[in-house]
Amino acid sequence: MLRTASAVDVVIVGAGPAGLAAARHLTGAGVSVAVLEASPEIGGRSVTDHLDGFRLDHCGRPLAVSAAELRRTPGLGELTPRPFAPGLSVHNGQRVQRISAPRSTRGALSAARALVRADRRTERRTDRQAGRQTGRLPDRRAERDADRRTVRRLDRRTGRAAPSYATPPAGSAPAVDRPIRDALASRPAFPPRAHDAFLRPLLGALLCDPQLRGSSRGAAAALRGYAEGQLWLPAGGAFAVPELLAAALPPGTVRTSVRVTAVSTTGVQTAEHGPVPCRAVLVATGARDAAELLPGLRVPAFHPVTVLHHTAATYGGRGAPSRETALILPTDGPVAYTYAAGAIDPSRTPPGRALITTVVLGAAAALPPAVLDRAVRPQLDRIHGAQTGDRQLLTTHHDPYAVPAMPAPHDPERPVRVLAGLYVCGDHRDTGTLQGALNSGRRAARAILQDFGLPALTTEPDTLPAAA
Repeated sequence: MLRTASAVDVVIVGAGPAGLAAARHLTGAGVSVAVLEASPEIGGRSVTDHLDGFRLDHCGRPLAVSAAELRRTPGLGELTPRPFAPGLSVHNGQRVQRISAPRSTRGALSAARALVRADRRTERRTDRQAGRQTGRLPDRRAERDADRRTVRRLDRRTGRAAPSYATPPAGSAPAVDRPIRDALASRPAFPPRAHDAFLRPLLGALLCDPQLRGSSRGAAAALRGYAEGQLWLPAGGAFAVPELLAAALPPGTVRTSVRVTAVSTTGVQTAEHGPVPCRAVLVATGARDAAELLPGLRVPAFHPVTVLHHTAATYGGRGAPSRETALILPTDGPVAYTYAAGAIDPSRTPPGRALITTVVLGAAAALPPAVLDRAVRPQLDRIHGAQTGDRQLLTTHHDPYAVPAMPAPHDPERPVRVLAGLYVCGDHRDTGTLQGALNSGRRAARAILQDFGLPALTTEPDTLPAAA
């Protein structure tokens, strides 16, 4: 089966979004590639189950990947995003408070600035105590102007921000990185009530980090990404992303049910078909599998995630859930966030049925499925309006290694070159998001092309500047 693969330039181990994105970049540059996947199906954690006409994601995370990022990844320009309603809905245990898009955007941007300012104050104080000379202060005016442009775009587009990702202003001094909860405890100048109203649950949902122990710098970037982009779901399920990435690869590029047991700079060893020689190897698996193939690779901690999918009568019937299509953030109970997936993306449900997706984080995510279902049902009754007896649990998916943690200090672009001829990519080398996986795959492809002496297809920076 792998005779064709034995003459390839690059073997990619793992057919998740990062590995498939790297394969698209490399084949587009004329490099021959073989993608070997140990599972029977591609996709990694971007899996969508089909059950009685429902399409049920394993991950359940809303995406905030910008349209510009999708355009930079070959094949994803055809992806159809199904956006959430602008703004947020926060449930305090009794009722839903609707937070408009302008308010939530301004609040997120102000909180991002406040986090960065608080970290820079800490850095300057530490420097003074150590007797060091501090660096040049950041250009606060440029930072404020960039945020004002984002808010103006939001207002012009009736609550929808232009999809772009902002970088810190040129010349800005890097902020010290510390745990998010420590930065929040310093009570910097957050907008009125944002600290308690929606900032903590929003950060917990964006980062899958309910204890907020991760990087404050990563939190600031996530808030800017939320404010300048838009939350959405891929039409048809999360599997649409790897499916589109693999669709245009040359026939025979992706081989499933092939388990790689060892890697080197000149090839890989497979359990089923022996050695496969090549010029370079890219390990694009999850962090734990990558560490088994690359001893010494640091394995991060992980945030466990459990996703529950419930169905009920169609909208408008007895016990039917509301038509709310915004992301709902409870401030108490085991539910981290929930949304009406069937209303946002009707292709995920059969006719006449609704689909509610709920995500539980932290310690509660490890509860047995039956126990967790009983625990979340009363909370879902209050949030969505359906009655417990009318709601049916379709499936539960628990992943203890769902999201790589980003403890402070966190490097959002960890090296992808292990040796010349041996590379690694994945969300654990970047940020624990789909955008981080795509970005990591692109960086790995660029490193391979550079070592091959070939020009890269693009010279665009990995972080997109804010639009004027």
